[in-house]
Amino acid sequence: MIRTDAIFDTIRMFQEEHLDVRTVTLGLDLQDCSSPVLGHMTDKIHAKIVGHAGGLARATAEIERRFGIPVVNRRIAVSPIASVAAGHDADAMVRIAATLDTAAAEVGVDLLGGFSALVHKGSTPAARALIDSLPEALAGTQRVCASLNVASTRAGINMDAVLHAGRTVRAIADADAAKHGFACAKLVVFANMPDDNPFMAGAVHGQGEADAVINIGVSGPGVVKRALQRLIDQTGADNLTLSDVAEEIKITAFRITRVGELIGRELAQSLGVQFGIVDLSLAPTPKVGDSIGEILQTMGVVKIGAPGSTAAIALLNDAVKKGGAFASSSIGGLSGAFIPVMEDAALARAAADGTLTLDKLEAMTSVCSVGLDMIALPGDTPGETLAGIIADEMAIGVSNNKTTAARLIPVPGRRAGEHVIFGGLFGESVVLAVNSLEGSDQFVRFGGRIPAPIQSLRN
Repeated sequence: MIRTDAIFDTIRMFQEEHLDVRTVTLGLDLQDCSSPVLGHMTDKIHAKIVGHAGGLARATAEIERRFGIPVVNRRIAVSPIASVAAGHDADAMVRIAATLDTAAAEVGVDLLGGFSALVHKGSTPAARALIDSLPEALAGTQRVCASLNVASTRAGINMDAVLHAGRTVRAIADADAAKHGFACAKLVVFANMPDDNPFMAGAVHGQGEADAVINIGVSGPGVVKRALQRLIDQTGADNLTLSDVAEEIKITAFRITRVGELIGRELAQSLGVQFGIVDLSLAPTPKVGDSIGEILQTMGVVKIGAPGSTAAIALLNDAVKKGGAFASSSIGGLSGAFIPVMEDAALARAAADGTLTLDKLEAMTSVCSVGLDMIALPGDTPGETLAGIIADEMAIGVSNNKTTAARLIPVPGRRAGEHVIFGGLFGESVVLAVNSLEGSDQFVRFGGRIPAPIQSLRN
């Protein structure tokens, strides 16, 4: 049992430093909504979402009032729709996306994830239909988010699915050209996708989960940055080592995680559902002071992307995971450091300055918690080139037995060095140059599977 009197100091830290619960995500199993009759299925999906999530906004507001901790986003994650809607075609998938969007709006949530397919070893007709529906489904909805798992350490990389994904990302951008390809920000392509991630766009309610579950995403890059700055001011940089820096990050992560679990358990009890996990991921926002990049600068990497940047993000990611793991037995999701360029003001500035390139970002993803996240690319980037970028990111995840992902946004009509603004939590950034728009087309067109690494066969 978590004692509230044991975390009063941490709550004061939330109040004084404006830390928040980034997301409360209600996971719902929709397998019992499957039906060969499309209208019957969409009716059941709508009824289940409204029935279970109708009280989410009210319950969350009450938790905010009781503890004085703001909850920024209320979200829903559902079972992978490619499984729920097996037997239906792409047009039906578009109708299902519209149903999800309507239900999410009705219950007052910000985003809904799970318009997803698991294709890391092969693709079913329903999975292919879902992928084919993505341009129309994502461009035509406001709240629906999608994800594809195209690789795993156990199965290897499904290159047929990677090529399909790359071409689809380009098609989504073209379908949403009026909004600069923003719909691409609602699709994540994964290796080793977690079943309990509360963060969008990759949230999904995985197999083995309860019928309904609350997962909490607690983020605090600003608090970590300020904790490190206080340590440096009090002790002096010359009197500190990186071990001291890591220890301070661990302590801060521990305190944040304890509060996250308290909020999650209280909310789950209020809704009468199971508590799932706390995901302590340092997910930045475009606001100054709420940045992963500023943490790296406080750690001494003044020019993000300079030598040492990968080592610094590795230290940060490891310390966050260790602090969170000590604080709770219910850690899940991704729990580490995100580096979404468009959503992080300091990273976006580094990209504009030219110190943070696509190649350096790829290196940093080998040790952070996600991957190439919210990356604006030239609008004329071919689908095969996008597939090559995705394949590289999947190879990092498969070979290192970690989650990696790609959320790529080819911005129609924009070239490298030009600027794009999405606003809100999605931020803005310069369009990053791609190393070469040609050169690996034949490689990705071969298709088939890149085999799993030998270490995955130990068991």
